[in-house]
Amino acid sequence: MSGRTGLEVGIGKDVETTFDETIARAERALKDEGFGILTRIDVKATLKKKLDLDIAPYKILGACNPGFASQAIAAEPSIGALLPCNVVVRADPAGTTIVEFMDPLSVMKLVGRPEVETLATEVRKR
Repeated sequence: MSGRTGLEVGIGKDVETTFDETIARAERALKDEGFGILTRIDVKATLKKKLDLDIAPYKILGACNPGFASQAIAAEPSIGALLPCNVVVRADPAGTTIVEFMDPLSVMKLVGRPEVETLATEVRKR
């Protein structure tokens, strides 16, 4: 994936599939790589309910690979503040759908522990 996102800690890509199809494909791809979805946050619905704002479809999937998470927590118990790995799927006004996710290597470098960076490198590959 290219560095579509403007964030220094994320990776993203525009896709030509619909928003709902992109969510389904992202969930399948994560599952195929050993990640489960812990949370599904419908930002559009939340902002409508709480602030009466209408925005384009926008969901955050909280993805976790239990094996990697347990190793990271064993290496650094406070790392839970950086988990799970968030995957954002959002509709772009131009008609495409954008998928963005946290770059685990960039974020886990904040921990400053080589064993955590090694895990983050493997997570990034997946």
